[in-house]
Amino acid sequence: MTRSTDPLFDQRIADWLEDDPLHAPDQVLGIVLAALPSIPRRRVSRVPWRSTTTPTSIRWALAAAAVIGVLVVGGALYLNRPSQPAIGGPSLTPIESASPSSTVVPARMPSWTATGSMARSREFHVAVLLQDGKVLVVGGNSNMADPAAEVYDPRTGKWTTTGPMATPGWQFAAARLLDGRVLVASTDGTGTSAELYDPGTGSWTATGSMGNARYATTLTLLPDGKVLLAGGDIVTHFFNPSVATAELYDPGTGAWTPTGSLSTARSGHTATLLPSGKVLVAGGSNDNDTLSYRLASAELYDPAIGTWTPTGDMTQVRQSHTATLLGDGRVLVVGGWGDEAISASAEVYDPASRSWTAAGSLSAPLMGVTATLLSDGSVLVAGGMDTRPVNASDTPASASAELFDPSTGTWGATIDLTQARTRHTATLLPDGTVLVAGGISVRGSYSSDLVVRAPGWLVSAELYDLGTRG
Repeated sequence: MTRSTDPLFDQRIADWLEDDPLHAPDQVLGIVLAALPSIPRRRVSRVPWRSTTTPTSIRWALAAAAVIGVLVVGGALYLNRPSQPAIGGPSLTPIESASPSSTVVPARMPSWTATGSMARSREFHVAVLLQDGKVLVVGGNSNMADPAAEVYDPRTGKWTTTGPMATPGWQFAAARLLDGRVLVASTDGTGTSAELYDPGTGSWTATGSMGNARYATTLTLLPDGKVLLAGGDIVTHFFNPSVATAELYDPGTGAWTPTGSLSTARSGHTATLLPSGKVLVAGGSNDNDTLSYRLASAELYDPAIGTWTPTGDMTQVRQSHTATLLGDGRVLVVGGWGDEAISASAEVYDPASRSWTAAGSLSAPLMGVTATLLSDGSVLVAGGMDTRPVNASDTPASASAELFDPSTGTWGATIDLTQARTRHTATLLPDGTVLVAGGISVRGSYSSDLVVRAPGWLVSAELYDLGTRG
């Protein structure tokens, strides 16, 4: 069927009900018959509609059928007009169709929220994020020689006990392997045992033993899946000398093998895997038979050749500090023991220049803090031990929390924890919140000229939400 040559075809169809609804069927049928090329036009003029003897009911049925046909034909022609908008109004421009809702979402403020408590109180424990988003916690000296371990589930906010370790202990170092298992090595200086935790079964199995029992050492997962153990103190009957030796754990064989030794024996240091695959070890203390001194030195381990190379020294000596890899590949170091006191200062290591630069200070000198890289690139430093003078009603444990902005190199306060704590753990969860668990809250009281601090081990845990800017 071809479209009528009548220039008023569309208008006549559109107005038929509005102009004369009583006689509309006759008009419509006349228009349709005139538009159909298979029916001669002369029939319309020679046999007028109103001169026929067709019954009214049939005429109305024919009219209805004609209306339907016209609407179908006219609608198809109408929709296929070139450069015409679709039915329902003018088409949206790309900007209009992509424009966001005008609803303004209010900003969500940062917050700390209590979550489920652990089954056991812990300090100096370790926490490891598992591949499924849960968190494994083990160790802690409030439960001396307790092999119990537990797992936190962010979906339920609850802790559940998992399989116990084969060898009890209180202080460990841990690293999650590439296959999802967790290597946990004793670092209380009394044994060389190491075990593997399987999240799938919730069980532990013994693996190869370290070459030396160590205290205050580090474990670092390397890009090839091996684990680097570096430095530490060797516990003896009279002294605890620092060592420069290092070992590699191979998950494929379950064995530990020696690798290159550090340039300087140290313990209480930090170890950070850099984007290059090298490991930055910084600070710590060097203990020997006669004295102990803290270190500002730093060095790099190259897994490709198994050797250590000195790099730039920190701006000050530090022991028991924190080190956090930033999003741009630099490393933020915060706090730690300085020459004579706890330091509030921070500094940043740049792998490109192998140099350190000052990065402001915390609002107070603290030890035992945690530092966590957040999803927005900032670093959350929370809790710690306030070493300033206290009175009987004070608590040396701190509830303070601060944020470091790497883009500006500045610090800013955020919401305080719900519980003052130190020697706790902090774990970034997949949803961007931070799980802080356990630790110790130390109350102070005077006895003569001395402050006697009675420990208060914690089972509580809480979640930090960075919030949104709106």
